[in-house]
Amino acid sequence: MPKDLITSFIDFFYPPFRKLMPIQTFRYAACGGANTLLDIFVFFISYNFIYHRHILDLGFIAFQPYIAAFITAFCVSFPVGFLLMRHIVFTQSTLHGRVQLFRYFLLVAVCILLNYMFIKFFVEKLGFYPTIAKIITTIIVVSFSYLTQKHYTFKAKELKT
Repeated sequence: MPKDLITSFIDFFYPPFRKLMPIQTFRYAACGGANTLLDIFVFFISYNFIYHRHILDLGFIAFQPYIAAFITAFCVSFPVGFLLMRHIVFTQSTLHGRVQLFRYFLLVAVCILLNYMFIKFFVEKLGFYPTIAKIITTIIVVSFSYLTQKHYTFKAKELKT
């Protein structure tokens, strides 16, 4: 039921984009965008109101407040992102859920690494302004993520003719 409601809501906004992209790409953009906003919101709330901009000291390890907020936001946005991709965007996948989850986790880890490497490369090696570097990096990483999710994480078996 919530799956159908979410899908219907997203699809309602699709008609103006019909000529620009397929429905799956539109759903990917909508779900990914919404999950990114959720991630930023949870980060903001965690940093400012849960950790109060103070170091989180667990006794055996201490985290800067922004790292603790990053971890908290990741713990929320990771499962939400996975569920949106699995049940809204890539519904035709024939892989088992645990396989999808493992592959999704690997992809997210690779995307975090790619973000770090590309931003560092564009800023430090090419001398780009950090915001421009982030925009270019986001375009590259989101494109990589979409293709990887479509053809690996949530792969669907091809029909034989």
